[in-house]
Amino acid sequence: MSTKLGDKPFVSLCPEITRSDALTLMGWLGDECVTRYLSDSRHVSRFIEEVIGRVQLPILTHLFNQGGRFFMAYDRHDVPVGFVRLVKTGADCEMVLVIGNRDNWGRKLGASAIREGMKIAFFDIRADKLIAKIHTENARSLKAFESCGFLLESQTPALKSFAISSERYLRLLRKSPADYVPDIHITEFDKVRLTNLLAFEHPSSVFELEHEIERAIIVDSRQVAQDVVTMNSRALVQLDDEELEVALVFPEDADDSAGKLSVCSDMGTAILGYKEGDAFDWRMTNRTRHIRIGKVLYQPEAAGDFHL
Repeated sequence: MSTKLGDKPFVSLCPEITRSDALTLMGWLGDECVTRYLSDSRHVSRFIEEVIGRVQLPILTHLFNQGGRFFMAYDRHDVPVGFVRLVKTGADCEMVLVIGNRDNWGRKLGASAIREGMKIAFFDIRADKLIAKIHTENARSLKAFESCGFLLESQTPALKSFAISSERYLRLLRKSPADYVPDIHITEFDKVRLTNLLAFEHPSSVFELEHEIERAIIVDSRQVAQDVVTMNSRALVQLDDEELEVALVFPEDADDSAGKLSVCSDMGTAILGYKEGDAFDWRMTNRTRHIRIGKVLYQPEAAGDFHL
């Protein structure tokens, strides 16, 4: 059974901030409805205005990352819908989330952005705890963070402080099937090899892969369905409007010219564990791609090649 694109809310976070993004941010921060619950909106607006005025560079990422990490949030059509800021203090990390265009309120994009921010906070930044301080009257934001597993830690008349620990995040990720993306299946043998691989890679380059491994349903090699993309499988994959025949391999066997995709690459990580008919969105480099698993042409487990 395939998953229809567009049925579920989708947000990707992009760390590159352009002048165009800065102008979009200024527009959002000029809307009182958007900034009503954002405590430092005036400071942020002044900062952006100063940056645009004195810096003529097309890419402004380094300026926005002072004191934290800043991400533009895009929907599946690569339209900017908001931003996420992550600030690490000691072992903890604080998240600030804004969905900037009021037309997007109510589309559950906030929860999608929170999930992406959690992924970065725990798998890339390696925070022990993620915190969100939310105005008590910001009902939409309170609901979004609670739906993502955050728990109330403390409150004042004006603010509620919510948090989620890395242990709770991983427990929920492993336990609860995601209703916003298809399940994936990884064999026990592949999980061991992939986990060993992660130990030799920098977290920033493979945090998406680590996330996929953690959320996967782990199955015995002799019981995995024959239509699942396992390691060293070959499959027909629809990438936007193009059909590709690819093999999913370990980095040492990768050869893009021969269609052998490293599991550490964007496309390789994206297709791991999905089955025939699954369709989903995945951000690669600087844009969102639409992927559908057409047919698994060869799977080691189905062929009895359990050593591959």
